[in-house]
Amino acid sequence: MKQPAFFSKTNIIYFLILLVMIAVPFILDSRTFTILLTQICIFAILAMSYDVLLGYTGIVSFGHAMFFGVGAYTTSVMLSRIEPTITVFIGSIAVGMLLAAALSAVIGLLTLRLKSHYFAMFTLAISGLLLVVAEKWRTVTKGNDGFTFRAPEFFRDRIYFYFFVLICLVIVFIVLKRFVASPLGRVLIAIRENEQRTRSLGFRTLGYKVVASIVAGVVASLAGSLYAISLRFVNTSVMTIDITLDALLMTIIGGVGTLIGPIIGAGVIEFAQHYLSGLAREYPIFERWIIFFGILYVVAVIFFPKGIVGTVYLKYNSWKTKKQQAKLQTVELVKEKEQFE
Repeated sequence: MKQPAFFSKTNIIYFLILLVMIAVPFILDSRTFTILLTQICIFAILAMSYDVLLGYTGIVSFGHAMFFGVGAYTTSVMLSRIEPTITVFIGSIAVGMLLAAALSAVIGLLTLRLKSHYFAMFTLAISGLLLVVAEKWRTVTKGNDGFTFRAPEFFRDRIYFYFFVLICLVIVFIVLKRFVASPLGRVLIAIRENEQRTRSLGFRTLGYKVVASIVAGVVASLAGSLYAISLRFVNTSVMTIDITLDALLMTIIGGVGTLIGPIIGAGVIEFAQHYLSGLAREYPIFERWIIFFGILYVVAVIFFPKGIVGTVYLKYNSWKTKKQQAKLQTVELVKEKEQFE
């Protein structure tokens, strides 16, 4: 009997990882580590949204932080001007998603006709424009100074907020997994591999790329809303290119086009930043920890050219193929022996 897809080896691995993430805060019982895990989950959501563009559609964007910033500012402004309750927080997430969807649709229709680096530079320009708007619109954003706000009472306990973010991560992963496995997702992969051939088959590739851009923007907005709550503070740093570069690095290091890869990449990068910055307090050589972080990235690219998950998949498939070939050779030898006898 064929094994149900739900009980596949991959799903079992995912389930075990989830169990570990649930158990770790209780085992370590450290507020600092709980906050670190929360940051990893938030940036994993952001990295997965970027993977929809880069890994499944072949779109390189340097302006992805603008959607992250839209979510962060929407949640922050609503919670600062309205009573900070769970209802208002959920509403702010929904409003941020709607604004991000509208913004990504407009930008997609205007820019996705451009190719490769032209599109990337145009998104960078638009993101820079929105960053300037956020800096100058001080009546709402308070500019570079930013502002603090109160989080819902339920999230005062960091454990509760961590589990809320973890639930969001699981939901986003499942939804995006179904999205990329759908017929629409298959078309996006075809566009990534050969857009001209996909267009020749009758698909309107621009519409599909706009849909991918909207999905990525909406998910990035969710990550921004969660990030704002985790800090209880927001300023224009949420819209800088550093956020986009973090998402790009997490996707590349983890494995482009895998979804689970960006989660692992987020864990590696966030933990490395936390660990290296912590060493700087004890060892002066680590005060320039960003240099060591760059070396870590170079090493990861050299030894894992397809990302951590992509390289593991490649090695596993190679081992599996060799095992099957050895098995076939054994069967052929047995048949030849029987014929000879």
